[in-house]
Amino acid sequence: MHFEIIFPGKTRERYILEGMNEYLKRISRYVKVEFRVVREHSGKGSEQIIRAGQAGEIVRTLPPSALVVGLDSRGRQVSSEELADMITGWENQGKDKIAVVIGGPFGFSEDFRNRADLLLSLSKMTFPHDMVRLIFLEQLYRAYSIKAGGRYHK
Repeated sequence: MHFEIIFPGKTRERYILEGMNEYLKRISRYVKVEFRVVREHSGKGSEQIIRAGQAGEIVRTLPPSALVVGLDSRGRQVSSEELADMITGWENQGKDKIAVVIGGPFGFSEDFRNRADLLLSLSKMTFPHDMVRLIFLEQLYRAYSIKAGGRYHK
């Protein structure tokens, strides 16, 4: 299985980038994970116009056969164990590429929400978009640790 994490704009905070690199290193023994950075839309226009532009940028980069998971505050909340079970289910279904998409500063357009195969929420709380990258990587590593019967999750 191969995860592609797609997000707009570069990771700005060094400590977050260091954490992301640490979890990438840890998870590499279980699964391949890549980042795809797309241009961040901002500037003039309403939030709706900016969201639509960002969605277009993201959709153009989606791998053709990937299962698309959007991280969205309106998505379904799952436990770490449930995420591990979901991943096992995807593996059993023969899904080989999962595109995890993190939205821009104004979130996802309704068109993108409808395009995604699944919307997940990390929390009811709001996090900086850079932090979401790190939190999701940690949860992905935790899910694979659970699947492998590792001690990390304890």
